[in-house]
Amino acid sequence: MKQHEYEVTVKHIADAQGNPSTYTEALQFKAYNHDDIFKVLAYVQKTELVDDESAKAFSVGLKLFGEVLLENKDVPLFKEFMPQFVQFMKALKKSAPKEN
Repeated sequence: MKQHEYEVTVKHIADAQGNPSTYTEALQFKAYNHDDIFKVLAYVQKTELVDDESAKAFSVGLKLFGEVLLENKDVPLFKEFMPQFVQFMKALKKSAPKEN
């Protein structure tokens, strides 16, 4: 299967109380996905389901999670969740983008 390659960086800015982060390094890793995450993001943004920042977090999180789920579908926890994930993805794909 052809894979798109991504580099993901997460930098902790502040804690829940608004205090500056005490983490000195960002979390950085490579991730692969069968879908182009930027195209998924564009689709989610067109649906106007959530605001732009939430669309970014949702799209990236969904595709990273989904790829791990698919690559490890024999793990009992993932296997049990797979039908609900497939149903969710079908519902998302039916979300007609808003026309401008």
